[in-house]
Amino acid sequence: MTDVAQPHDRFLKALLSDPSKAGTLIKERLPKGVAELLSPDSPELVDGTFVDGEFREHLTDRLFRVKTLGGQAAYIYTLVEHKSYPDEWIAFQLLRYMVRIWEQFAKQGHKRLPPIVPLVVYHGGRAWGAAARFSELLEAEESLLLHLLDFSYGVADLGRIEDDALSQDARLRSALMAMKYAFQSAASVVIMPEIGKGVQGDPECVFRRKAVSDSDRKRPPIPTQNGH
Repeated sequence: MTDVAQPHDRFLKALLSDPSKAGTLIKERLPKGVAELLSPDSPELVDGTFVDGEFREHLTDRLFRVKTLGGQAAYIYTLVEHKSYPDEWIAFQLLRYMVRIWEQFAKQGHKRLPPIVPLVVYHGGRAWGAAARFSELLEAEESLLLHLLDFSYGVADLGRIEDDALSQDARLRSALMAMKYAFQSAASVVIMPEIGKGVQGDPECVFRRKAVSDSDRKRPPIPTQNGH
């Protein structure tokens, strides 16, 4: 894992292990139409990762079990992209990981597969521009696409979200803010006081402060107005 992403990966995993904060992130960043169908109960974290070892340098995943308002079990598969640019094949990767989850259910003898809603959290410098639907990766005529597998996924492009709108939860907002500015050294220094406010009293604040300071140390000094 890259020097920039590694500390962020650690504190994000810790953050998403908190059912309350994970629930807030899910509700705030899933498409509104999906979030409105979910029970207000906190999600349940499912142990394990489904990401291939070769991709764990820039991908972090978490699987959550939730309930719909009707009481049905569903799953939210959250994939955090640590690259500084969008991965055009992310929809294909999501499909691979969701199939692995479904394979576990099939092996356990379930007669039906549970719904899985994918959510991508991205904090790279470039705007997210990868295919929004799996079908966009297929080279097929429009009439044929109607008969092929397709799905969409939610995207939280942190760089395109105003700081105050990252989350209503102060600690979650500070964590997402640290991720948002991970690839922007000068900006990291400017927003450090705001991050510090959010993590005061948080037992995981060490990870978050280290995430920003480590990112800073890996970059050249910030030039002064005179260029020195």
